[in-house]
Amino acid sequence: MDTTNQKVLIIGAAGQIGIELALSLSAMYGSQNIIISDLKPIPSLPENPFEKLDILDKNALFDIIKKHQIKQVYLLAALLSATGEQNPAFAWKLNMDGLFNVLDLAKEKHINKVYWPSSIAVFGPTTPRINTPQHTIMEPSTVYGISKQAGEGWCNWYFNKHGVDVRSLRYPGLIGWKSAPGGGTTDYAVHIFYEALKNSKYECFLSENTTLPMMHMEDAIRATLELMHAPAEKIKTRTSYNLSGLSFSPKEIAAEIKKHIPDFQITYKPDFRQPIADSWPASIEDSTARTEWGWKEHYDLNLLVENMLKNLTNLVSK
Repeated sequence: MDTTNQKVLIIGAAGQIGIELALSLSAMYGSQNIIISDLKPIPSLPENPFEKLDILDKNALFDIIKKHQIKQVYLLAALLSATGEQNPAFAWKLNMDGLFNVLDLAKEKHINKVYWPSSIAVFGPTTPRINTPQHTIMEPSTVYGISKQAGEGWCNWYFNKHGVDVRSLRYPGLIGWKSAPGGGTTDYAVHIFYEALKNSKYECFLSENTTLPMMHMEDAIRATLELMHAPAEKIKTRTSYNLSGLSFSPKEIAAEIKKHIPDFQITYKPDFRQPIADSWPASIEDSTARTEWGWKEHYDLNLLVENMLKNLTNLVSK
């Protein structure tokens, strides 16, 4: 895929994924070809053209697409799991209407290709928790998961009915150091590094043995770009792909951090996010992604902790 003559729009670029995705795409194709949008300017991305955008304003979206001759859209704007439970009606509206606005413009041939992320939140308490398969029971228990499950169905429908080239990944918990977490249930695995470096202690909002699927942000961005670069004939799954990196519990990541910060202490005070985590898989089976377009993770837990501490040490002062 050559995007040097194809402008790319990232919607919701201020979020945890958006910043790193914008940096990666800009490095590949030049900052001027990667248009970023959000409700407020993004100081950490000064070289990219910025457009203020509320994804619920379809006319404003269309104007930006015409103005920049956008051909590819990465739709990242969403209210995440923990945040969404606090405002379910708005979470549903934002997550669903935003997707419709983009898919409709693609249906009308204003856009050639769409990326929309799904999540392990599409699974629920009745889903097999170990090595959750690509096709399985999906009875999500959060408004975020419900909206993502519905969104997967709509992506598949727009592809089958209208030929829209829309692609998706079911992200696990994402751990990166270049941007702040965005209100997800797995965000403890980012907060823990900041607190370890600043205070040598952390109070976790999940219980110690809550094992969840996780992934280093670099692996997630690479997976996203590999999926979007893959030839269309290889993308046989148009709902969303299971994606696996590693799985661990708060107790396990704390033990790994202690190898680098011996006086680090962790305590546990589970809150409203605990039942959300309990409804999600502990590990993901992703052979479909590996077979169809060649996915393979790079980071294990040891490498992830090493990378996070190394990079955050330069950003966090005690």
